Parts: sequence; structure tokens; C-alpha cells
Amino acid sequence: MSNVRSFQIPTVMKHGLGAIKTLADEVKDLGLKCPLIVTDPGIVKAGLLEQATAPLKAANVDYVVFDKVAPNPPIELVDQGAALYQSEGCDGLIGLGGGSSMDSAKAMGVVVSNGGSVLDYEWADPQPISQRIPPTICIPTTAGTGSEVTLWAVITDNKRHIKFNVGGTPLIGAWVALLDPELTLGLPPAVTAGTGMDALAHAIECYTCAYAQPLPDSTALLAMEYVARYLRVAFAQGQNVEARYKMSQAAMLAGISYGTESAGAAHAMSQSAGGLYPNVPHGPFTARLLGPVMEYNYKGEPEKFARIAQAMGEDTRGLSLWQAAEKAVEAVMRLTEDVEIPTLQDLGLKEKEIPKLAQMAFDDPQTIGNPRDLSVKSYEQIYRWTFDLGK
Repeated sequence: MSNVRSFQIPTVMKHGLGAIKTLADEVKDLGLKCPLIVTDPGIVKAGLLEQATAPLKAANVDYVVFDKVAPNPPIELVDQGAALYQSEGCDGLIGLGGGSSMDSAKAMGVVVSNGGSVLDYEWADPQPISQRIPPTICIPTTAGTGSEVTLWAVITDNKRHIKFNVGGTPLIGAWVALLDPELTLGLPPAVTAGTGMDALAHAIECYTCAYAQPLPDSTALLAMEYVARYLRVAFAQGQNVEARYKMSQAAMLAGISYGTESAGAAHAMSQSAGGLYPNVPHGPFTARLLGPVMEYNYKGEPEKFARIAQAMGEDTRGLSLWQAAEKAVEAVMRLTEDVEIPTLQDLGLKEKEIPKLAQMAFDDPQTIGNPRDLSVKSYEQIYRWTFDLGK
């Protein structure tokens, strides 16, 4: 196996207050005549779809809307959207919404360009994706998943009760990420908290994983600094434009830090359990696991955990390496409480499922690369710690 590492960002990133108003220009620059807009019913209800279609209508750009995206999108939904794309003669995609809508759009692009069903493109070696997705614009309406720049889509297989990854190649990357922080001003505090902590989890897990590289490390650290400084403010003042802008940047920076690699134990746990509990939102679930996973992991990469503590705003002067590393864990635990992330019990998880959940997490590919060795028993331990925090 080659020990040469690579890092590639295929997505052009554009950002600014009111950036959504430039959508027709972006569509025309990509040469699109009739894009498929992939979104969910909540976005339609919130009036955000209208904000996207208004500039398209004004510029006489045709479009088709697929607004059936559900949280943790299943295989059937992706294949249905890809079939609509083809039957309507679409020539590009616009993913508008949170991670589920953007992941669905990218996954539909994989099916359209490569044929078959999205199930045929579950990540494997060799990489099953051979053709780049059609011109795709991703417009996030939350600040968390970073799906607008990640090289992954997470799809749910209801038959196997698991989520699986599609991607790990620049071929699935959006062509353009259009970040308009104004689209996030209406987010409720709970969604702001869950998605913001998900961005922090991406940054911390990718920074400490075995695949870390200098360029993604740099974006991960800045993402942590932004989340530590601005998530509480965005949570407390939903209309604070500066906090919303910085959080949308944090999500994007943390998304870049993913690269073509995986994250770590927190994502292995939340992603695998998402197949068993499809109605549990990914953001707060991952957020609740992050602190206990860090408590378990800090022994493996103490220097990096000490650096996380600094990024989180902790004063580590005069502390030993190990004391500084523990400060990172404390800072994340405190932030989790400050933004009122629900407990596992509140999210509907059952303690009696721990053995099953631990085995599923251990079998998830994101176990590989975690900064501390993992076994099924260690996953059971982390789950027990996390449940204890809710008692």
C-alpha cells in the first residue's frame, strides 16, 4: 500500500450575507438549463425554498423541485430523486437544506452519473464511483454538517438497519458551495446547538484521527476556535449575524477537515446507531457522545488534545501535558451542557441496547483511525459513561 498521502478540495466556496441572491448567476456559470432542487418539506414551510427560486424565476431559469427529503435519507429516496432528474431531463443539482438534503443531492448525482442504485456505491476498496457527479450547488441552511464541502454522503439502509457511506473521492464533491449565513437566522436554539456541536465533532475527530494531515488540521483548529467562541452566542441570540456567519464558516472548515478519510468513535457510534434509531437527529446524538469519547481518547494523542484545549479558549499555561489534554475534555463537556444538548435518555435511546449498539459501532468503518485502540468492550464503556451523564 502506498504511503503517499493526498488532499483535494474540488468545491468552489462562495460566502456572504444574501449570497442566495446570486444563485441564478451560479447556475448560468455552470451552464445549467434545468437543475433539480433537492430539499425537504421543512425548508419549503420555512419559506427558504422561495428564497432560492426567486432569483431563478427572475432570470428565467427552469428548475424542478424534489422536496421529499427526510432525516437520515434512505436508499429509496435517493433513487427516486435520481429517477425524477432523468425523467425531467435535468442537467444539474441544487442541494438546499441541512446535511440530509445536501447528502441526498450528492448521492442522486452519483446515481445519475454512474447508473444503478445508490446501494451500488457503498464505500469500498476499490472505489465504486468512477464518474464525477453532474454540476451541483450545495446551499446549507444549518451550520453543522459541512456537507456542502465534504466528499461523503450518508445514506440509510432500512433493510440492514444501518447507515452507510458513499464517497471518499473528489468525484462526489459539490461543484459550488454557496454559504449565506442569513438562511440560518431562523434556526431554533436546539437545532443551532445540535448542528454546531456536530461541526465541532467533525473538527475534533478529524484533527485527532490517524489520517490527520497539516492542511485539514489547520481548518479543523480554526473551526474549533469559531465554535468555542460563537456557538453559545448563536444559541442565545438567534438573530446575531456575526455569530451565524462565524458558525457557517466553522461548519464549512470542519467539513473540509474530513477529506477523503473517516472521523472516529463518536461518529462511528452515532452513525451506526442512526440505523437502529432512524428518528434520532444526528447532531445532538453525536454532540452528546463527543465529550465521553474525548475522555476515552485523550491518552492516545495528548499533544493534540492540549492544542484543542487552547483552540477552545482554555488557559493551559503552567499545566502539564496531561492536565492540558484533560482541559480539552472539560471544555467540550461544559459547552455541551451550556447549549442544552439532550441526554441519550431524552433522545430515546435505551440502556438495554448498549451491547448491540457497541457491536454496531465497532463494525463501523470509522472505528479505524480513532486515536485510541477500540474494542466492543470499550464502546460499551463509553455508552455507559454517556448514559450516566443523563442520570
